[in-house]
Amino acid sequence: MTHDAGWPPLILANAPNGASRTQADHPALPMTAAELARTAAEIAEAGAALIHIHVRDGEGRHLLDAEAYRAATRAIRAEMGDRLVVQITSEAAGRYAAPEQIAVVRAVRPEAVSLALREIVPDAAAEPAAADFFAWARRERVLLQVILYEPAEVTRYVELKARGVLGEGGDFPLFVLGRYTPGQVSRPADLLPFLAVAGEELPLWSICAFGPRENACALAAAALGGHVRVGFENNLLSPDGRPAENNAAQIRRAAEGARLLGRPLADADAARAMMA
Repeated sequence: MTHDAGWPPLILANAPNGASRTQADHPALPMTAAELARTAAEIAEAGAALIHIHVRDGEGRHLLDAEAYRAATRAIRAEMGDRLVVQITSEAAGRYAAPEQIAVVRAVRPEAVSLALREIVPDAAAEPAAADFFAWARRERVLLQVILYEPAEVTRYVELKARGVLGEGGDFPLFVLGRYTPGQVSRPADLLPFLAVAGEELPLWSICAFGPRENACALAAAALGGHVRVGFENNLLSPDGRPAENNAAQIRRAAEGARLLGRPLADADAARAMMA
């Protein structure tokens, strides 16, 4: 895949289910390992390089469980081989505390994980345990994505990184656009405050967004050199406000936008190389 050195291929990620939505919200939302595997095949065909997965317990609730993650990963790998980066979540979702979040990542040793800065390093007292965990993750070559919910967290992230709390090596920060807006409806301009704080400090970053302007936010990020996560975790709607067909439809829209921008898509191996 050839590309301009200043225009890296776009890492297009899918978050197909999230912590709280169920098939009562959308019948195509994957809940089981088998459904995640089918979704993985569909989104890869549509242009995704990474799948961000949540697993559920028997009642459909958000779960941090090593064996459930292993089962979901096995199902996806059986379907896809290495053609997708498989990223688990460590999200608390009101059920878990940082020690439990860290413990499940250590137990799973996943290819990739997303970590909310405010959950894993909530304050100065949490820094020693977080530093030990991040050092371990980097030794294990776990690809790390640090979630930042507001621009002020970018400043804190850069400061913790400079002090070595987050370890040495690559990161893939995720800016959550519109998390605290009325109705959690994002718009492309929500990206600008993050970039104003980040400056040149973050060469690799991605976004996710809520509501029918998810794709507009994705295209704004892609046009500005960032990367993109879309899917049913944050948005069930098409740009026209109607229900989206499935997760692959969300990926196809973002991929078509990237094509119109002239930006190539990263495959999984290119994504791994950029995130390492």
